[in-house]
Amino acid sequence: MQPAESTATHANWRQAPHNRWAFRNIDRILPVATIAHDPARVSPLPVATRSLESLRIELPGGPLPWGEFLRQTHTDALAVLLDGQLVHEWMDAGMTEATPHIVMSASKSVVGLLCGALAHQGVLDPEAPVAHYVPEVAASPFQGATVRQLLDMRTQPGFTPPELQQYAQSTNWDPGASAGGLHAFFAGLPARAGAHGGAFRYLSANTDLLGWVIERAAGQPFAQVASQSLWRHLGAGHDATITLDRAGAPRPTGGWSMTLRDFARVGQFLLEPGRHGPFADFVPAWLDDVLANGDAQAWAQGDFAAGFGRRMHYRSGWYVLREEPRLLFAMGIHGQHLFVDPARRLVVAKLSSQPQPQDAQAIGWTLRAVGALRRVL
Repeated sequence: MQPAESTATHANWRQAPHNRWAFRNIDRILPVATIAHDPARVSPLPVATRSLESLRIELPGGPLPWGEFLRQTHTDALAVLLDGQLVHEWMDAGMTEATPHIVMSASKSVVGLLCGALAHQGVLDPEAPVAHYVPEVAASPFQGATVRQLLDMRTQPGFTPPELQQYAQSTNWDPGASAGGLHAFFAGLPARAGAHGGAFRYLSANTDLLGWVIERAAGQPFAQVASQSLWRHLGAGHDATITLDRAGAPRPTGGWSMTLRDFARVGQFLLEPGRHGPFADFVPAWLDDVLANGDAQAWAQGDFAAGFGRRMHYRSGWYVLREEPRLLFAMGIHGQHLFVDPARRLVVAKLSSQPQPQDAQAIGWTLRAVGALRRVL
């Protein structure tokens, strides 16, 4: 049954059961900007269906059937691409090929790819200080931080609890949002020295600040930059959107919405650079950098190492499993995942409306499910 629209509001849209409808209808909850696609450049996804009904995910308590995995992880839609072909697609009631769905913090990975494209074009220097583009933060806790450190979650501005609350209010994701928005929040931070370049410290504000950096570097609104420098080129079949604060600034850290197939196309873009003209040289070099140049020690000393318990690093908004063959993935709260296995030319995109923002069991099951797909496909 399709979730009821009437239950979702600005106050409860991230809470179950309201999130199931809201995640597919963000533009009915929050203001958004459109990231336009190019209908003349849509990348085809030939269908070559393979049944996964017999697939079992091996768990400590016994094997979990594929259908039960989808149900128990509150999956809204899932797509599997192999060699550029759509070999499996599953959609919950109410989901269609044209239904957008918020990808939460998987947005960070798309922003990392966008920053790579802008660097390739000579628009953005990842090694430059953040204050080079946004002088408003020159005396803030981000003083001395570089764009690369924002991308790799290696800043430590030392936010106080009141500042974290102010940041949350500035995003416009909750009622009573700050009228000044994200830019006013960053510009109003007090002068103090931060510690940058050390351990991985997950902070969503890093990528929201990157949104301001991108706008300043390109001299255009974020949605326009994202459309012209990435979305039109990767062959998206539909427009994407990004949520806005009350002052009209974007929330690139978690506010992207896109269709299931376009989410999968983000991954496929990394495997087929020759299709995309000016990106033919950029994508392989960018992918090699993400796979090889993340700091494993920074990860091991960081926030998520114990929870994952695997050899990993984080680079340009992407998580990388350092086991061979390497796997990179994007991840967002409530069960948004995009996995890319370059060696096997495999892409797995999963959109969900899990009740809990962080569900360690669901993440673990999803990693095991992708492991099963890597073995059988």
